[in-house]
Amino acid sequence: MTAKKTVLRALAGEVLPTPPIWMMRQAGRYLPEYRATRAQAGDFLSLCYNPELAAEVTLQPIRRYGFNAAILFADILLVPQALGADLWFVTGEGPRLSTITSQAELDKLVPADAIHDHLSPIYETVKILSRELPSETTLIGFAGAPWTVATYMIAGRGTPDQGPAHALKDADRVVFDALMDRITEATIHYMSAQIEAGAEVMKIFDSWAGSLQGADFAQYSIKPMQRITSALKEKHPHVPIIAFPRGAGERYQGAHAAIGADCIAIDDGVDASWVAQHVQPDGCVQGNLKSSHMVTGGEALVSETRRIVEALRGGPHIFNLGHGITPDADPENVQLMIDTVRNA
Repeated sequence: MTAKKTVLRALAGEVLPTPPIWMMRQAGRYLPEYRATRAQAGDFLSLCYNPELAAEVTLQPIRRYGFNAAILFADILLVPQALGADLWFVTGEGPRLSTITSQAELDKLVPADAIHDHLSPIYETVKILSRELPSETTLIGFAGAPWTVATYMIAGRGTPDQGPAHALKDADRVVFDALMDRITEATIHYMSAQIEAGAEVMKIFDSWAGSLQGADFAQYSIKPMQRITSALKEKHPHVPIIAFPRGAGERYQGAHAAIGADCIAIDDGVDASWVAQHVQPDGCVQGNLKSSHMVTGGEALVSETRRIVEALRGGPHIFNLGHGITPDADPENVQLMIDTVRNA
């Protein structure tokens, strides 16, 4: 069965004539069937914690498009909630959390190894998917990287510049480092449990890595991802890891070795030809079509898709977007992208 899974073959370093394809946020609001299921669930968190419905929305883009991988439907902020933070979603505005900015607030969180029961519905979703996905489709689990998760826990919401997290990091390094450690340990437990439930690949999303400058990038983006990867590899040595330090720019070079990841996901801020020269020689790369092409479509989508496939043809490559697909995307453009990759 595994021999047919092109995503696993690419992650193992095989250069395939046609790159496998999946898409970040491929289960999402751009699909009418997702919107219907989310309405059935009642709200976003209820959908995340309902294993049958979460599995259903994970399967929807596989049925519609035949992607080579399915990524578990969940949210990176379930880990802070499991640690004891309050979490809710404001319609049209996104997540809100109770904030962690002091030792007293940090002390109220539960230990990292006490999150399992809270997250058990997520593991049940993975089990359902491992049974129901087509035999050729790879199941990807994921978590947010500690820096990105910390930015939400400190600010209580998403921010344009991650300013509150930078401020705490600079003002109280003891509390900041302790919070990062707690998130890192919890993430190791969470990702390991996903693997034990049936996930075949794990991805670490550091969506706000690009806001870290100088030594902080290595200290707070790369090192926590390396620590997670090392722990997972020790316990599950055959499970590939994809790392996504979004916004890294030229710092993508050397990321495979620094993190220990099998694949580095690349955002659309760097050119595929540069990636081929400076990143792909170290291992599989994933990316990196601009998400906006899923909205605008047309010849620009086709030509840019072909260019990326051609640029990365010489090494192991998983075709993906440079960031998640947006709610205003046209489902027809997704099909056009897939057809273009598979006929390139």
